[in-house]
Amino acid sequence: MFSGLILAGGEGKRFGGPKAFAELGDGRTFLEACHATLRGAGAERVVATLPPGAEDPGFEGLDAINLSESGLDMFASVRTGLARLIDCPGWETVAVLPVDHPLVKSESVRALAESGHPAAIPSFGGKHGHPICFSRAVAEAIVEGAQTGPTLREVLRDAGARDVRVDDPGVVANCNTPEALATALAYVERSNVQR
Repeated sequence: MFSGLILAGGEGKRFGGPKAFAELGDGRTFLEACHATLRGAGAERVVATLPPGAEDPGFEGLDAINLSESGLDMFASVRTGLARLIDCPGWETVAVLPVDHPLVKSESVRALAESGHPAAIPSFGGKHGHPICFSRAVAEAIVEGAQTGPTLREVLRDAGARDVRVDDPGVVANCNTPEALATALAYVERSNVQR
C-alpha cells in the first residue's frame, strides 16, 4: 500500500496565484488533476499542503493541510505533509508530487511505487522528473529530523535513489508559469502523437 503527498502550498507568484488552483484546459485545477493521478495509481491516502488560509477543496480521499506561513521552502512543506501521513499506519511507500506537475500519468506513479527501491525517481527522455517515491523509513527520518536535507535531492542521494524509466512526458513537464503550462501541454501532445 502506498500514500501520496501533493506539494501545493506555494504562493505561485510566477503563475499569478497559487498553482494549486490554476486550471488546465479541461477545467480541472492542478490540485484536482494531481489528486486524481495519485488516487488513480492506487494511493490509499493523499495529503496536500495548501497555502495559509486556502479553502479545503473537499475532494474525497484528500486530507488538506494549510501551511503555517507563506514562503516556506519545499523541504518544510514536505516535512509538514509527511508528519500527517506518518500518523496513518499501513503504508510502506509515499509518492511526492509537486502540484506544478499536473500532467503525470497514474501508470507512472504506480511504476515508481511498485519499483521496490527505497527511493525512486522517474526519467523520461534522459531527464529526471516528478513525482518521486520513497519508503516509510525515509519519510520517518525526514519527520524525526534524522534526515535534514536541506533539499529532497540530498535525501534521495542518501537513500540510494534509483531511476525508473517511464513512458510519460508529463513527469518532466514543469508547469510553473502560464507559458510553461502551454509549452508542457504542447510537448506532451507531440510526444503522445510520436508514439
